[in-house]
Amino acid sequence: MDGHSIAEVWDRVLGTQPAPPQWIALGSAGLALLAVLPQPVWRITRNVVTIAHEGGHGLTALLTGRRLSGIRLHSDTSGLTVSSGKPTGPGMILTAAAGYTAPSLLGLGGAALLAAGHTTALLWISIALLAGLLIMIRNAFGLLSVVATGAAFFLVSWYGSSELQGAFAYLGVWFLLLGGVRPVAELQRKRGHGGARDSDADQLARLTGVAALVWVTVFLVVALACLGLGGSWLVGPVPPFG
Repeated sequence: MDGHSIAEVWDRVLGTQPAPPQWIALGSAGLALLAVLPQPVWRITRNVVTIAHEGGHGLTALLTGRRLSGIRLHSDTSGLTVSSGKPTGPGMILTAAAGYTAPSLLGLGGAALLAAGHTTALLWISIALLAGLLIMIRNAFGLLSVVATGAAFFLVSWYGSSELQGAFAYLGVWFLLLGGVRPVAELQRKRGHGGARDSDADQLARLTGVAALVWVTVFLVVALACLGLGGSWLVGPVPPFG
């Protein structure tokens, strides 16, 4: 898109692009699995899931009327979102529940856009979300992580060919769909060993009186449902609302 007028760029963002060949959709799923399953690779790629996780907390806090103080992303792939407001009630519950569900729900939304042919729109929406998140980051590693991720999206969307954009977008969406499942399993494993006592699930248990294991189950059901539905859109027909 380099050298194009603003009108041409805008038309491309709002328009549709042809679906990539089936082998790209399937191949990107395989690459996403390789980014999620091997532990040495996951230690690095999990940072992207953490960005989505903490972004989910932050966006939900704002949407429910809470005041978002800041977000921190750490090199051990953990994160922290600080918001202020009523310590109980629907706003706090939704904010706490948004973290583990955010990567999968973002992946599902991305799959719907790709199935409807809106590859460029997906890339630019991702850039906009990352730019909004950047404003709330409060530590150096977090800034580096978000800037690096946003730069990758921008460079591909601005300079990449349509084939590269499609492959990159499919890889990113598959990664969110698959990467949304593993942290839930890791959470329950830590809880089973007596760790993560202040996890999102345990906070939700204190807020609602519903057992933390039930909340972990909810996280897992959402992640698997998004993977199943989103995956079917990526390799199948356009969803009805596309």
